[in-house]
Amino acid sequence: MSNNIRLRFAPSPTGPLHIGGLRTALYNFLISKSLGGKFIIRIEDTDRNRFDQRAEKHILDSLDWCGIIPDEGPLNGGDYGPYRQSERKENYRQRIQELIESGDAYYAFDKTDELDDQRKESEKKGETFIYNWENRKNFKNSFTLSEEEIKNLISKGDYVVRYKTYNEGEQNEIVVSDEIRGDIKVNLKLLDDKKIFKKDGMPTYHFANVVDDYEMKISHVVRGEEWLPSLALHFLLYKSFNWNPPKFAHLPLILKPTGKGKLSKRDGEKYGIPVYPITWEDSSKKFEGFREVGFENSSLINFISLIGWNPGDEKEIFSLDELIKAFDIKRIIKGGAKYDYDKAIWFNQEHLKKITSDDIYKDLEKEIDKNELVNEKKITTLISLAKERVNFKKEIFNECLNIISYAEGDILGNMKKINFTDHILKTIKGFIKSLKESKNINSVELKENYFNQLKENNIKIGDGMKSLRVMMTGKISGPDLFTILEIIKRDILIIRLEKSIKIIND
Repeated sequence: MSNNIRLRFAPSPTGPLHIGGLRTALYNFLISKSLGGKFIIRIEDTDRNRFDQRAEKHILDSLDWCGIIPDEGPLNGGDYGPYRQSERKENYRQRIQELIESGDAYYAFDKTDELDDQRKESEKKGETFIYNWENRKNFKNSFTLSEEEIKNLISKGDYVVRYKTYNEGEQNEIVVSDEIRGDIKVNLKLLDDKKIFKKDGMPTYHFANVVDDYEMKISHVVRGEEWLPSLALHFLLYKSFNWNPPKFAHLPLILKPTGKGKLSKRDGEKYGIPVYPITWEDSSKKFEGFREVGFENSSLINFISLIGWNPGDEKEIFSLDELIKAFDIKRIIKGGAKYDYDKAIWFNQEHLKKITSDDIYKDLEKEIDKNELVNEKKITTLISLAKERVNFKKEIFNECLNIISYAEGDILGNMKKINFTDHILKTIKGFIKSLKESKNINSVELKENYFNQLKENNIKIGDGMKSLRVMMTGKISGPDLFTILEIIKRDILIIRLEKSIKIIND
């Protein structure tokens, strides 16, 4: 394992883990593991007013269910903790002081209402308010106040710290490399002097994440494209500290099912689809998660891995281990990718097929064993038929019942839909006789026996099969008929067929 490759997922616990956040976590996990490195979870809880303990639990529980297990994090610790930003305050204070002393940051004492007034004035003129190199000397800060005034205001704690993004006369353009998007040019004259330390004594996201990424030796910062506007600031902060920046990569958006606009939790309500890995419940509504809908965690991981990444071939079905081996950051696309829920269901069907019938039987054993229609040795055969016909594992038991059920009331109606003749009735009576005489029920022998009788009576195979299915199940379609005949107990088969003959004759 490489000690130099370290990636992190750093969620803010102000709300539940959205499917977009889950994909960001997954991509960081896959890149780290594919390069033999480590994956870290860091909780960015500097916004104490919006912090939600339930949200943090939802995030960590979601990742755990999906199998995205960190090497280091708030629950399992590590050499670079603490892994909650609220527990790293002293680090940030020291680093802020370094920037102030170097002249790259400054104290600002402007009141919120004063800045709001300036913002409104700009709006009246049709301009966008910005606090930067052009007007910072018009405000109440380190550039305009005496040392005595500054000390007095600092002692009251009523201040923020801003980062000095640009000074007149300096080089005004920087180029930052992005692993997905290539070189990104930024004109520093257009940037504002961002707050990097707040009045409540906590750093802003921009400052804390840079400090933590450096101190935790993060090699790659992989995050959503909504953070692109902040890239220049983060790059400049590394430069101010004389730190080598990590590699940056900004992921494309996950788009609505329509393909237009970013997927949101409101789209979950609008389209009736899950947008969270596990259920989230707020004060007004319960949002069902993929887990509760019935998805396998492996299918969800497979589904979201391909929303924005292309493996380079036609392969679509991946296990987590296979994704680790195949994943390459260079194959992440730039443009947004659509959230296709029908495709998600298809992935679940495919992953469900990979679960052995024996493993599924362990979950259904008590329920299925109570059924008196089924040959005990053929229960896994029944499960194999059922799992091919459902979307979710939780539907398998009912589908098992559906496969072996006898829709007595539908027999006459379905008989009218097929070419049922007296010759077929005679053939089925002969088939009943062979069932009574047979010692062992075997689908191959049953099929051969019945087909021979159809041939002798000059009956088309299609007509004979449809007639036998209706008389056996009452239904006109379903899984392989002779496999069903093998699954159901012989005495039940005979009773059903004789009852169907009676229904037809009556």
